[in-house]
Amino acid sequence: MRVDYPIVDAHQHFWDVDQPDYAWLEREPDAIRRTFGFDDLRPHLQASGVGRTVLVQAADTASDTDAMLRLADAHPQIAGVVAYVPLEQPAVAEPQLAELMHTGRVCGIRNLIHDQPDPDWLRRPDVADGLALLEARDVPFDLVAVLPRHLEYAQYLSERFPDLRIVIDHLAKPPVGTDRREPWQVLMRAAAENPNVYAKVSGLYPVPGAGSAATAEQLRPWLDTALSLFGPDRLMFGSDWPVAVAYGDYEQVVGTLVELVTGYGADVARAILADTATGFYRLTPERQAGR
Repeated sequence: MRVDYPIVDAHQHFWDVDQPDYAWLEREPDAIRRTFGFDDLRPHLQASGVGRTVLVQAADTASDTDAMLRLADAHPQIAGVVAYVPLEQPAVAEPQLAELMHTGRVCGIRNLIHDQPDPDWLRRPDVADGLALLEARDVPFDLVAVLPRHLEYAQYLSERFPDLRIVIDHLAKPPVGTDRREPWQVLMRAAAENPNVYAKVSGLYPVPGAGSAATAEQLRPWLDTALSLFGPDRLMFGSDWPVAVAYGDYEQVVGTLVELVTGYGADVARAILADTATGFYRLTPERQAGR
């Protein structure tokens, strides 16, 4: 199903397997253990009616951020970049953040907290100082929430940094394809109490090993709950490409989500498919032009 406005894909990646930054790929399906660049993505954007994307970091390295900025400079379809700074080193992160925001490309910051040896990494005092930099500069933070413990951080962050704008990646990975609602539902309800917390309708795959994309019927109960908690103005669509390649590729994954979202009506669909991401990440024409 196509809509009559350009979709904003609020979560996509690129990576180069010849670079040492992406060791985590060794744990992933063979289908995505290769280099993905903009030329691989371009035809999928055109086929799916996606006009702009938000490019999200895939490694906690400066080289990954530099590569994303070069791609954003070369391709106007990339409207914003969610970059990396070492939050645990606030004295280093502060000048890096200032430089990144000056590029006009960076619209948020993310760290791969699920790869940290310390399960309570976000609660460390040095990391708190780094997060305070984001709050002071009004820079959004993408919260990786792979495990329930990660989602518990949303409430801590809301209390510790009340003005920090947060978006929970991938609806915190609900167990799609199962009937298990907890602890996901209760933790998402607590996170949604803060109006500065948003969530991405992205990366919603069946339980590991399913080997195929989720159906609209499998996804609907999770989106129903997300809409009841956040409303459409705090939900944004993302493809999670090229991870989506392992679950049916861009058109299949995106097509299912678009079909599902448009079933809630035109206003809900427009918010989730375009307006929420544009407002949250402030994807202005000036940022898209790199000014």
